[in-house]
Amino acid sequence: MKLPLPHRVNRYVSRAGKAVQAERIAYARSKPVLSDVVLYESFAGNGVLCNPEAIFRYLLGRPDFDHLWHVWAIDDDAALARFTDEFGTHPRVSAVRRGSFDYWRTLSTAGYLINNATFPPAFGKRPGQVYLNTWHGTPLKLMGFDMPDGAIESANTLRNLLSADYLLAANEFMAETMYEDAYRLRNVYRGQIITEGYPRIDRQRLSPAQESDVRTELDRQGIAAGERRIVLFAPTWRGSSFSNPDDDLDALAAQVKALQSRVGDDTVVLLKTHQVVHALASTRPALRSILLPNTIPTNVLLGVAAALVTDYSSIFFDYLATGRPIVFFTPDADDYSAARGTYLSLDELPGPVTADPFEAGTLVAELLEGRQHERYAQWAQRFTPYDDGEATRRVVDIVFRGRTVGRRVRPAVSDGRTRLLFFLGGMRSNGITTSVLNLLGAIDHEKYDVTALMPRFRAEDPLANRELIHPAVRQVFRIGGMNGSKALQLRRHARDRRGLPPAPRDEHWHAQLWDGEWARVFGSATFDWVADFSGYSPIWTNLLLHSPFAPRAVWLHNEMAADQQRTVAGKQPHRRALGLVFAQYGAFDHLVSVSPSLTALNRAELSAYAAPEKFVTVRNLPNVARVSEGMRAPLRSVLEADEAVPEWMSQLEQPDHDSVWFVTVGRLSTEKNHARLIRAFAQVHARDARARLLIVGAGPLEGELQQLIAELGLEGTAFLAGLRRNPFAILAAADCFVLSSTYEGQPMVLLEAALCELPIVSTAFASVRDALPGDTIRVVDQHDDALRDGMLAHLAGEIPVTRLDAAAYTSEVVAELAAVIDAGRAATATGAIRTIRRG
Repeated sequence: MKLPLPHRVNRYVSRAGKAVQAERIAYARSKPVLSDVVLYESFAGNGVLCNPEAIFRYLLGRPDFDHLWHVWAIDDDAALARFTDEFGTHPRVSAVRRGSFDYWRTLSTAGYLINNATFPPAFGKRPGQVYLNTWHGTPLKLMGFDMPDGAIESANTLRNLLSADYLLAANEFMAETMYEDAYRLRNVYRGQIITEGYPRIDRQRLSPAQESDVRTELDRQGIAAGERRIVLFAPTWRGSSFSNPDDDLDALAAQVKALQSRVGDDTVVLLKTHQVVHALASTRPALRSILLPNTIPTNVLLGVAAALVTDYSSIFFDYLATGRPIVFFTPDADDYSAARGTYLSLDELPGPVTADPFEAGTLVAELLEGRQHERYAQWAQRFTPYDDGEATRRVVDIVFRGRTVGRRVRPAVSDGRTRLLFFLGGMRSNGITTSVLNLLGAIDHEKYDVTALMPRFRAEDPLANRELIHPAVRQVFRIGGMNGSKALQLRRHARDRRGLPPAPRDEHWHAQLWDGEWARVFGSATFDWVADFSGYSPIWTNLLLHSPFAPRAVWLHNEMAADQQRTVAGKQPHRRALGLVFAQYGAFDHLVSVSPSLTALNRAELSAYAAPEKFVTVRNLPNVARVSEGMRAPLRSVLEADEAVPEWMSQLEQPDHDSVWFVTVGRLSTEKNHARLIRAFAQVHARDARARLLIVGAGPLEGELQQLIAELGLEGTAFLAGLRRNPFAILAAADCFVLSSTYEGQPMVLLEAALCELPIVSTAFASVRDALPGDTIRVVDQHDDALRDGMLAHLAGEIPVTRLDAAAYTSEVVAELAAVIDAGRAATATGAIRTIRRG
């Protein structure tokens, strides 16, 4: 049989842009999946290593798998040379350069995919492919969402895990602590977790001939171990390895020397560095004669080692299967635990722990005399109970032979909670972001398993807002770009420009694009209910409409027809995008407005796009705790670092001032109509010199508004305070809240002003009268004089304070959301709505 893939290595052309890569992937994905081809990748192409290597050798040596063709993704020249020496003439084994055209073709068409880490962000598993992710060790260090900023750091890892048909765990601790807890796969992962031991640990069982071969290879590469006992020194990497690697490498050389001085002449200490620092370490002359090559699998090296010295590396879990001694050398234990954290106490490790390399060497020498640490057997039973030399066979039985009876393979745990998915939008500081953050904080996380979908942020503002997401929420990021040929993408864009996007499933080519994108982002994950909480982007609307089997809702935060026509600097930024979103409304099960009157308005104005019964209400929620805490903060806490005290703050914080401060908070954009507020205030100040105006927020109209203040001679009495992370300290110091908007949904700032117990004056936009419980807001007509009169009414003491019963209000809103979720799920269960299945 002719090898269906090139028996060569093509170098990746690094200058090829994303568009070229996307076209390569699209071409590759147009080819059929080849069920007899297996693609292996280990540590992003570092070599033929780890669990994939053990599985590869097993399959290659079994006659019942002679039909398989094996392709390795390699991106390391030394590893490629070693691979070519061993397999260069084998008729069913080849290599591809990671990132090359052949790589993408193989990744897109191989029937089996085996990786111990992650495929790139552009990868999306196709129907017919079987993906086994073996990972690369039982974790001691914190992983996934447990790490500092782990949600973003783990974005591509989570995407890969959700895409895998099988996840391999060395033990139940790894299955539960890492996969189900740290990466939050509970409830959403639809594949199987295999707990049958680690294939790579099988490689530690060496015959005398195999051990002799390893020593010969070491000698060939300039490492003169001879027949001496080998002590493997295998520290993990630290964050400073990238920013200050020279100091770290010098320290490693000194530590090896100290260890060697205490173990005796019949023993040699050899250094095994982490994958991420090996290339740099190999350039250091001081390490050359002791640095173990990256081309020899780590577990083979463990097989020849008489003892292991390590720190926080998960390598020691594998070594437990040998029964040989382990010493833990942890010179920075306190700092490392604080910065990275560990799942298991360093005081309970299965070997002596020391911060002194000389003492570590002494301890190794003592343990080599035959003494075993008191906790060793207990740890071996807990973490390597299935590593009996047959783990590879059992894993192959499950994945390749389909034999699961009597095997340790199970789905991820499901606790029965309803699985919700929210797309959060761009997470800029605005009312939508505040609203969704508050809703995610108020949801009953004992009842709902909540996932937040976001783009990958880089700007400071959305990154800061992302930090405010409730910690129980699983965060998923859309990284990489959509797969699909250039022709199909041009076709999609052309339809969008004409305002004629097909409804989901109406056209096969369109559904195929978006089904592939859903699978690329979420793998096989499914949800019970899906919501586009932003509602402004057709990209995300289309993606969510291709979620399998779930009822879907989209939020309408404003009078959407008016928002589509909004003009800023002579342009209508939402006209085309909202037109495309409107065209998709009919495919949603619920269109959620944020107040009853807004629901009625959108139902009437958008009747051409969706049936009237689909329009429902879920009001916005304030973050009561954040407002309360912010109110108590000193006024100067709103200042940025090194910011000079502005004039408005100097006036406002004077203890005996007799000024009356009107305040508003909101984006400086057209619909807020701050110009009307400034003009009305000019009339108020002309009648009462005590009046002051403070506008908190930022936006595209800032320059125009500042100019208007100057033209009306209001400098020193009307101020633009800019965007403030804690506006509540300002609200607490002010006297009256005023809103001048032309249209709104349910403004979050009104809820926050009520929590701050301020009198409120507002223009009469459509939803203002049910924006808050009660009727204490002074609502005025939408013109300058009416707004002026409302503000004068406050100066005259005629407007009462507005208050909000936060507990009762929150309970009502949470019930509104639950009703929408339950209605959608009930309709799906009874078949009243169409379920969307993948094409």
